[in-house]
Amino acid sequence: MNYSAAEQISKEMNIEVSAVEAVLSLLAEGGTVPFIARYRKEATGGLDEESIASIMERRERLEELWTRKKAIIKSLRERDIWSEELEEKVNGAPSMTILEDVYLPFRPKRRTRALMAAEKGLAPLADRILAQEGTDPAGLAEPFLSEELGVKSVEDALQGARDIIAERVSEYGESRARMRFLFGRRGRIKSSVARGKEEEGANFRDYFAWEEPAAPAPSHRVLAMLRGEKEKALVLSLLPPEEEALDTLRSLFVRGGGPDSRLVEEGLTDGYRRLLAPSMETELRNALKKKADRDAISV
Repeated sequence: MNYSAAEQISKEMNIEVSAVEAVLSLLAEGGTVPFIARYRKEATGGLDEESIASIMERRERLEELWTRKKAIIKSLRERDIWSEELEEKVNGAPSMTILEDVYLPFRPKRRTRALMAAEKGLAPLADRILAQEGTDPAGLAEPFLSEELGVKSVEDALQGARDIIAERVSEYGESRARMRFLFGRRGRIKSSVARGKEEEGANFRDYFAWEEPAAPAPSHRVLAMLRGEKEKALVLSLLPPEEEALDTLRSLFVRGGGPDSRLVEEGLTDGYRRLLAPSMETELRNALKKKADRDAISV
């Protein structure tokens, strides 16, 4: 662990750099958290076990982040899509979440609906529609019809454009940042009994029809609902009000009220429901589980 890491941790935790360096050095030598807190007070400035454990945890997170950054840059170079600007964004990502958002549009893709549409030459059509110049999308689609490529009708072309728009909406960094904030602030955890599990899942009866804000939900309830889901007694969802999410995305992508803007909104809605919401729901679920586990350990 080098000086820059110690400096970063120092700034984040408001602890003297020399104390952080001492902790990192002692940890590297094999010292345990209780040992360092008890017998190395002169080196650490009297840091307690909690502070030392936090430094150790942050060091581990930074190492994971830097390792991932190196792997991403290597992948970008190998696939010849590296640029100085992109590497700058990768190196400047302050967390794993932001890093993965930066990388998402460049990740090797499975054969998504958007990728298959792009292979049929429909990306320029999506670009024209996203420009929202008030043009009838059907007219824009006509030049893209191709029996050879499997674009047999105007609706085939427009559906491909919708699929491309949906994926772009879901991968756009600002979309993800705003949805992450909305899910964290307005997400609600909803629990219902799984079909036919009323008797078998009786231990989870309290959560057969339960709903509350997700972020402040007590850890014991979160863990109980997750356990009920794992045992297939409960069905959970962790989502904000959909119209709020769609309004947020509309503010980013929809300009005007023409027919092309309506098609952008259709792609946007599909992108939220099919791609972006499930991704954000998984993030929120993982965050709640991690917090609940941490709280359970500290009790």
